Amino acid sequence: MSLRSESTHRSWPRVLLSSALILMWLVGAGLGGPLFGRVDEVSSNDATAYLPDSAPATEVQRSLGDFLGSDSIPAVVVFSSETKIDDAVKGEITTALDAATDAEGVKDGSSPVLLSEDGLAAQAFVPIDADADVGEVSAALSSDLKKSVPDGVAVHITGPAGFTADLLAGFSGIDGILLLVALLAVLVILVIVYRSLLLPVIVLCTSLFALCVALLVVWWAAKLDILLLSGQTQGILFILVIGAATDYSLLLVSRFREELHTTSDRWAAVRGAWKGAFEPILASGGTVIAGLLCLLLSDLKSNSTLGPVAAIGIVFAMLAALTLLPALLGLFGRAAFWPRRPKLEPESATPGDPLQGRGPWQRLARGIRRHSRAIWIPTALVLAVAAVGGLQLDASGVPQSDLVLGSSEARDGQAVLGQHFPGGSGSPVYVLVDQSKLQDAADVLLADKGIDGVSVTASDSPSGSAPVTENGITALGRPGTPAPDPTVRDGRVLLQGTLTDAADSQAAELTVQRLRADLTGTDALVGGVTATAVDTNAASIHDRNLIIPVVLAVILIILMLLLRSVVAPLLLILTTVLSFGSAMGVAALAFGGLFHFPGADPAVPLYGFVFLVALGIDYNIFLMTRVREESRKHGTREGILRGLAVTGGVITSAGLVLAATFAALSVIPILFLVQIAFIVAFGVLLDTFVVRSLLVPALSHDLGRVIWWPSRLSRHDGEEEGRP
Repeated sequence: MSLRSESTHRSWPRVLLSSALILMWLVGAGLGGPLFGRVDEVSSNDATAYLPDSAPATEVQRSLGDFLGSDSIPAVVVFSSETKIDDAVKGEITTALDAATDAEGVKDGSSPVLLSEDGLAAQAFVPIDADADVGEVSAALSSDLKKSVPDGVAVHITGPAGFTADLLAGFSGIDGILLLVALLAVLVILVIVYRSLLLPVIVLCTSLFALCVALLVVWWAAKLDILLLSGQTQGILFILVIGAATDYSLLLVSRFREELHTTSDRWAAVRGAWKGAFEPILASGGTVIAGLLCLLLSDLKSNSTLGPVAAIGIVFAMLAALTLLPALLGLFGRAAFWPRRPKLEPESATPGDPLQGRGPWQRLARGIRRHSRAIWIPTALVLAVAAVGGLQLDASGVPQSDLVLGSSEARDGQAVLGQHFPGGSGSPVYVLVDQSKLQDAADVLLADKGIDGVSVTASDSPSGSAPVTENGITALGRPGTPAPDPTVRDGRVLLQGTLTDAADSQAAELTVQRLRADLTGTDALVGGVTATAVDTNAASIHDRNLIIPVVLAVILIILMLLLRSVVAPLLLILTTVLSFGSAMGVAALAFGGLFHFPGADPAVPLYGFVFLVALGIDYNIFLMTRVREESRKHGTREGILRGLAVTGGVITSAGLVLAATFAALSVIPILFLVQIAFIVAFGVLLDTFVVRSLLVPALSHDLGRVIWWPSRLSRHDGEEEGRP
C-alpha cells in the first residue's frame, strides 16, 4: 500500500468523527436558534422576584394578592392641561379612560378620575395583568387615550407599570441589535487579525453555535423554574458566550497555525494544537466558571441566578472550542487560512528564535530583557494612582426613573405627577401589620413627614380602601355612613401610605427607613416599590462585601494548582486587582464628568469585579502556561520573554474581541448594562495592553525563578543568564 493511500485510509475515521461532531452541534444550534425571540416567555423583570425570601418587601409582595384580590401591576395615568380641567373635560377624560381600559390585559377597569388641587391635572389608576405583556398593554393604553382625550390634554403612563414598560422596551433589542453589533464587531476584528475570509467565519460559527446550545439549556431551565432569567442576565449571557468562545478559538487556531509550520498532516496539526490549547482553555474556562459560581452565595437572586446561567454559557464556549472548532479545522486544513496559508518549513530547519523577529512583541520582549525594573515600577505606580479614583464612584443606587437612558414617558409622567400630586401617588408604601396594632402603625405613618395620607385595604369599600386618621377608620360618602371594616388575612391588615416624594427618590427611601425603625414595636413589615429598592441595595452591598474576597480566594487556589506555584499566582491576583481598581477609577471619572450619570447600582462594582478578575486572569493564564512551558526548556527569564513574544498577538486579539463584545452591551439603553459595558471593555483593554503586556512580564522577569516557588522550576539552574 502506498504512503498516500495509507494516510488517506487513516484519515477516514477522523473525517467521520469530525462530521459527527459538526452534525451534533448543528442539531443543537437548530434547536436553540429559534429560542432567541422567545426568551421573554420564560424571563421576568420584576425586581421583587429577585429579592431574598427573608427581605421584608418580599413577604409583603407575597401577601398583596390576598388583600388586593388580583395579581396586577398598577399604571398611573396622568392627564395635564395648561388650563383648568372643568367638569365637562373631566367627563370626556372619564369616557376615554373607560373605553381604553376595556381592553385585553387590563384588570377590573380603572379607578375614578381624581383632579389635582390646582385643577391643572388629573390622575387615575389602571391595574394591568402581571401575566400580560405589560409593555404592549401600556403602549396600547397610551395610544388610545392620546387619540380620544380632549385637545390640549397631555397623557402620560407612569407608575410601576410605566417603568416596567420602559425596561421591557430597553431590553427589546437584546435578541436583535445586540447580537448583530457583537457579531459584526467580532467579524471585523477576526478579518483584520487573520486576513482571511474563511477562518473568521469558522470561528464565528463556533461562537454562535455555542451560544445557541447554551440558550437551549438555559431556556428550558428557566421554563422548568430551575433558573430565574431576566433581560439583564440574558444580555450578559449572549456577550459572555460570544466573547469567551471566540477567545478560546483564537488560542486553538494560533496553536494550529504553529503546528502547520512543522507538519504536512492536518490531523496531526489538529491533534498537536488540541494538546497545546487544552490545558489553558480548560484552566481559563474553569477559572471563569468558579468565579461566576461564587455568585451563588448572593442574597440577591439576580446575582445568584446569573452565576449558573453564565457558567452554562462558558461550559458550552469551551466545548465548542475544543470539539466543533478542531473538527472544522481538520476538515478544512490549510485552506481555512486562505489566502495566507501557513507554509510548511523544511524538516531540517532549526526553529527560529521568537525573540529575533522585528514584530512589536519581539521588540517589547527585548526591551523587558534590558529594562524590566524601569518598566514595571512606573506602570504599577500609574495604575495605583488611577485605582485611587475608584473611591469616588457613587454606587449607592439610582432612582428607577434613571434606569432607562434616553427618552422615557414614565419618567416624564412622574415629573408631571410630582408637580400636581404627592410624588408617590400610585406607588404607595405597603405596611403589613397585626389587626390589633392597626391604629398604632397608622399613627406612625401619619406622623411621618414623608407620608401624605394613610388608608387601609377594605374590600367592602367602593374604592377598595378606607382612609385612616388619628381617630380611626373613616368613611367616604354621606355623613353617618358607617366606616368599612378592614380586610383581614391571617390576623393581619394592609395599610397603604401615599409618599410625598417620588417613589424612586432618595427622600422616599429615607422615609421607608424611618418607618421601619419607628414601626419596630409593632412587628410590621414595610413593602412596596420603594422598600423593594431599599432591600435590593442592601442585598447588593452585602453580596459585594462577601463575594469579592471569595472570588479572589477561589481563583488563587486554581492558579496555584495550575502553575504549581505560590508566588506567581499571588502576583497574577495582585496585578489583576490593581487593573480592576484602575478601571473603576477611570469609570468613576467618566461616569461623573463625561457621561453625567446619576450614579451606579451597588451591583456594578461586583459585576465589574467578577468579570474583570475572572476574564482578566484568562489572559494571564494564556501567557503563564506558555511561559511555564518555555521555562522548562530555556529557563525562567528567557521563558518569560519567549512566552510574551509567542502569545502577544493572539492574546491581544482575544482582548480586543472580548472588549468589543462587552462594548456592544452599550447599545441597550439600560444604565446598568452601559456601565458594565464601559468598565469591562476598558478594563479588558487595560489588562491586555498594560498589565499582561508590561506589568506581569517585566515584574516576573525582574523576580526570576522565584516566581515558581516552591515547585522544581524555582530551583532551575539554567535561567540566570538573562538577568540584567
